[in-house]
Amino acid sequence: MIYRENGQFKTSYGADQQIFPIAQDRYLVLAIIAFAFVGVPFLADEYFFRAILIPFLILSLAALGVNLLVGYCGQITLGAGAFMAIGAYAAYNFLIRVPHMPLLVALLLGGLTAAGMGVVFGIPSLRVRGLYLAVATLAAQFVADWAFLRVKWFTNDSSSGSVSVSGLQVFGLPVESPVEKYLFCLMLLVVFALAAKNLTRASIGRQWMAIRDMDVAAEVIGIRPMWAKLSAFAVSSFFVGVAGALWGFVHLGSWEPAAFSVDRSFQLLFMVIIGGMGSIVGSFFGAAFIVILPIFLSQFLPALGALVGVTVSTTAASHAELIIFGALIVFFLIVEPHGLARLWVTAKEKLRLWPFPH
Repeated sequence: MIYRENGQFKTSYGADQQIFPIAQDRYLVLAIIAFAFVGVPFLADEYFFRAILIPFLILSLAALGVNLLVGYCGQITLGAGAFMAIGAYAAYNFLIRVPHMPLLVALLLGGLTAAGMGVVFGIPSLRVRGLYLAVATLAAQFVADWAFLRVKWFTNDSSSGSVSVSGLQVFGLPVESPVEKYLFCLMLLVVFALAAKNLTRASIGRQWMAIRDMDVAAEVIGIRPMWAKLSAFAVSSFFVGVAGALWGFVHLGSWEPAAFSVDRSFQLLFMVIIGGMGSIVGSFFGAAFIVILPIFLSQFLPALGALVGVTVSTTAASHAELIIFGALIVFFLIVEPHGLARLWVTAKEKLRLWPFPH
């Protein structure tokens, strides 16, 4: 009875097409956002910010970008880590080479640079699909790894290949403490999540989904596959590029090309698979799952071993994490291919019919 829309009448097209047409959803989302801005800074400690919250926010933004391409447009990618690296290094060069460059502008320009490279590496999607497209996007990963490791200009002639930033400020306000970094990432994530949701509901999002469902039929009804696919690559790479810049600037502070290896690309793809393809909220579920699971297992496995009288070394725990993580991915692919987002939708449907769920 709590989660029902009885008596919620829509009297305009705008009210009928709003993002959260059910008032309970709207109030819940607003309450979560308000708590994230107001409550979390007073409740979380420094470790929680650095190890969980800030990585979760940044990886959620990256997963949003991957989901727009994979979940909504149906174009597979294994090069998301490369576009994170492009966004990070482009933002770094804009910041150090352009006098008085604002941090926020540098981050956005890094995202735009990644968007441009995304269009370049998205061109093969006009001819190939499936596994062949995945291999084509994987080429971006190898090119980025080579370029940022060998071309010293990208790292400002750093002998070690690593770069670092400090003294971050936005509109004159410092972004140095864990709370300040958390709030900065949270504000960007809210803006980008709202933009992603509106994009998927707009005409461009409907074109992506038409291409995903049946590209031949979409072309017959007047949708241009070239525009739809390349725009999806551009928007996705922009989101991922900004996330990469945040990962380097805000989370790491000092990084090298290994921070954006192919493992990062697979990690983002797994977030989308576990969270739910074609779902904005699924990107958040997937990021939370990927961030929290290793920390939970690193604490749980040694405690479980001590309980049964077995010493679990750090190496054994790390190997067990990989095994459990892989098994969970297979489980989700078989049992619930639509991810955690589908379980959330199912739970809401049962609440709407309670006390008579079917």
